[in-house]
Amino acid sequence: METPFDWLTLMVFTGLVVLLLQRSSQEDPGDKLWQYAPPAVGCAVVNWLGNEGYVIPAILGLVLVVAYIFYVLRPRFNF
Repeated sequence: METPFDWLTLMVFTGLVVLLLQRSSQEDPGDKLWQYAPPAVGCAVVNWLGNEGYVIPAILGLVLVVAYIFYVLRPRFNF
């Protein structure tokens, strides 16, 4: 845990895991397990890019991962 990308991807991945666990506890989940694979792999790729010094591609990748989560998985926030 040395770079900001380590922390950013960890936070996004943790939110993804929480969303998966929350949805899997429902009687009839509206999404499939395979839909969580692209953002999970995307977090790993973004972390690698960021750690290798490719900052702009890493930031763009992180934006794409978050956009995928909001567009495909559609998390609901109940405050």
